[in-house]
Amino acid sequence: MTMIKAACVRAGVAVAALLVAGCGTEHVAAGGVGPGTPSRSVTVAPTPSGPLDFPCPGESPTAAPTRSASGTDPAPVDKYAENNGFKMPIPLHGQPRCDGLEAAKRVEGALEALRKKGNYQAESAKSALAALGYAPEKVQVFQNPTGVNFLIDASRMCLEGSMDKASTKADAFGGYPDHSGCDVPRGGH
Repeated sequence: MTMIKAACVRAGVAVAALLVAGCGTEHVAAGGVGPGTPSRSVTVAPTPSGPLDFPCPGESPTAAPTRSASGTDPAPVDKYAENNGFKMPIPLHGQPRCDGLEAAKRVEGALEALRKKGNYQAESAKSALAALGYAPEKVQVFQNPTGVNFLIDASRMCLEGSMDKASTKADAFGGYPDHSGCDVPRGGH
């Protein structure tokens, strides 16, 4: 009886050893170091799954917004935000963010010249934006009581903003989820 017990214990230990060992699998550390290769110290930096922002030219190092390590933006906290998420512009990150900041500065500069002259007309704003190289059919300018609002489909990004007696503002973004244009989508789910 003790011989059968000892055989069962040995068999159990052997099965446990095989399970722990991985049944013939070869474990290789990061950098390809494994059995039969000379050992070396390899440090592998974790890579985030989303793009990280960096300071753009003319920006201070602390001015660049950062993304979470997971590369995702925080989830909406309420049903209204969740149901209207399709209307939220997609932010630009990395080099496209820098390109967007540069384009917004050029647009602001062109419209600021009109603002200083007191010219708040939609046609003048559209001409100034077209002079920057934007196709006239891709530029929408809307007259409002105090100035103009504009929206530009610049193919790689969208630019929107306003010009009035107080200021000239322009922002760049990457479009909208589930929508191919730069205008705010209508409808939803």
